[in-house]
Amino acid sequence: MSALSFKGVSKTYVSSHLGRKTVSRGVSDMDLEVRPGEVFGLLGLNGSGKTTTFKLALGLLSPTAGEVRVMGLEPRDPKALAAIGFLPELPYFHGFMTPAESLRFYGRLSGLAGAELEGRMAKTMERVGLSRWALRPMREFSKGMVQRVGLAQAILHDPALIILDEPVSGLDPLAIKDFRDLLQSLNGQGKTIVVSSHSISELEKLCHRVGILKEGRLARVLEQKEWSKGLEALFVDTVRPERLREGRG
Repeated sequence: MSALSFKGVSKTYVSSHLGRKTVSRGVSDMDLEVRPGEVFGLLGLNGSGKTTTFKLALGLLSPTAGEVRVMGLEPRDPKALAAIGFLPELPYFHGFMTPAESLRFYGRLSGLAGAELEGRMAKTMERVGLSRWALRPMREFSKGMVQRVGLAQAILHDPALIILDEPVSGLDPLAIKDFRDLLQSLNGQGKTIVVSSHSISELEKLCHRVGILKEGRLARVLEQKEWSKGLEALFVDTVRPERLREGRG
């Protein structure tokens, strides 16, 4: 059974203004199977469909056509939701709250309570490097520290599938290295990870496979061995307009 699957999935958006309807495409005819225990990367230019793909996987959107499954279940099934941890590109937390307070809140939303919740909080904060700052208000935190809180809430309930949207965007090199090491550790424990990033070098280091989105379509899926000489050239060749590849502009 796949950790995450898309079968013939399309999503179109319809908007109306002054009686005029506009139809735009999120993703088209997507077929994707994410294997249990792998790290799968999503690469694409802005507007290529990465955000739509994640929203479909999280049950925040319903497909216009096709079928999405998380661990064989519909994304909005409570068991599927319990199996997912999600870190958005720009996680937001109230600045007056501490990491401990925020994680306690999210843990309760996930059905954790009492000694189990407190134990998970302590273990998770230690794992992401937050223990020393557990009782400090988050308005004092750098972006890297906020990202650590975001990752902590994503893994607090011990999900089988972790979805990360641009997790290292804006982080300094040391924070990026810490994030990569932590994700590799989680994967070593059997967690399935789906990650999008504009940092091709990070996906090269982290992923077993990478899918390239182009104009809402999954244009190519690459195995790690296929980018032994570099993923960037393969990505550029896939997404570059045909006229530029042929030297006509």
